[in-house]
Amino acid sequence: MLGEYRIVGRRASEIAADVERAVGAGELEPGQLLPPMRELATELGVNPNTVAAAYRLLRDRGVIETGGRRGSRVRPRPASTARDAQRIDVPVGVRNIADGNPDTALLPPLGDALAAAARDHAERPTLYGQDPVDPELARLARAALDVDGVPAGPVGVFSGSLDAIERVLAAHLRPGDAVAIEDPGWGALLDLVPALGLRPVPVALDDEGPLPGAVESALAAGAKALVVTCRAQNPTGAAVSAARARALREVLSAHPSVLLIEDDHGHGMVDIPLAPLSRTTEHWAFVRSVAKAYGPDLRLAVLTGDAVTLDRVRGRQRLGPGWVSRLLQRTVVHLWTSDVLDPAAVARSYGERRDTLVRALRSRGVAAHGRSGFSVWVPVPDETAAVARLLHAGWAVAPGARFRMAAPPGIRLTISTLAPADLGPAADAVAAATGSAPGRRYD
Repeated sequence: MLGEYRIVGRRASEIAADVERAVGAGELEPGQLLPPMRELATELGVNPNTVAAAYRLLRDRGVIETGGRRGSRVRPRPASTARDAQRIDVPVGVRNIADGNPDTALLPPLGDALAAAARDHAERPTLYGQDPVDPELARLARAALDVDGVPAGPVGVFSGSLDAIERVLAAHLRPGDAVAIEDPGWGALLDLVPALGLRPVPVALDDEGPLPGAVESALAAGAKALVVTCRAQNPTGAAVSAARARALREVLSAHPSVLLIEDDHGHGMVDIPLAPLSRTTEHWAFVRSVAKAYGPDLRLAVLTGDAVTLDRVRGRQRLGPGWVSRLLQRTVVHLWTSDVLDPAAVARSYGERRDTLVRALRSRGVAAHGRSGFSVWVPVPDETAAVARLLHAGWAVAPGARFRMAAPPGIRLTISTLAPADLGPAADAVAAATGSAPGRRYD
């Protein structure tokens, strides 16, 4: 069952540590079946409860997955191996359209906002015991949410979207619970879920967001939570349309106990109207980050949701970091109120490049998807070959394995650094490397 490897240890912590070390060293391979608990207990001369506790620890750490009578096995890709490890090394002279970063030319200058925040701090320094959320930031954030039709709810501030999502999941779910996630989807989220000891369930999507039938199947099978990207979905560029939102709300209304998390990934850099799903279920959360529009190093995201959810996540935040720096919050307030960013112009710039590339690829017989944001997804028959051929041709793209669970192979292109003159040559290179690939769905 384990080949030449023999698990050792007398205590649950020792057994778990030995298995985790072996997985990290490659001595136990992804998908490898572990011995039944009673069999391993007999081999080690310990109580079966000790092995059961060790397997629980491994499951909670995302190292193994348990399947009842089907046994326990090493996860297909352990949570300790981040998907970022699958990045392509970009040689000198190769165009990098793989990294997923925004166009730095479209990011606003931060100097004046940082200086203004420093002056505010000099006049009103933040001390222990104060409200963790800057009142003006909360007011501005809530006003923008109201305009977009996001239901009323308290506001929290966290260190980016992933931080907020992690806290919401941890506030409601237990290790072993299933979470329905878009597939292809955000690689960091696909890493986070198993790292929390949760079980990701893939949900197929098209250009208008998650497919209602796929969501229904996942929830009917017992998924306790659903994470949906509203706009600029990474890596496909999908955006939830008004019609799709109505269909998804109908599905969710039949599962009121499901935790709904919406991530407005494209806030400030897309012009497609928001179609929120929130308040369809008892517990919900809506998060939007400033990273894509104002810069990745501004680690700030605003979260709203039902009162119970916000109370739990803000309470746990107080026991850890306490709060997100009020200096950073005031910096964002000044950015929001100084008109240094024109969201419509940013959306137009990304949209023109993205739409031109998608049209160019399709005119060359290559299926391409990208309804919003700055990602374009291209289904390919052989992911590894496509990435290698493009690299040889002078283009670095992101392998779809960083974003997939059950979805077919693909590659992600980031259009942020492409000038209009680059779009034709990029399309030519992709067409030569991949050939045509039919279809408009990712299931």
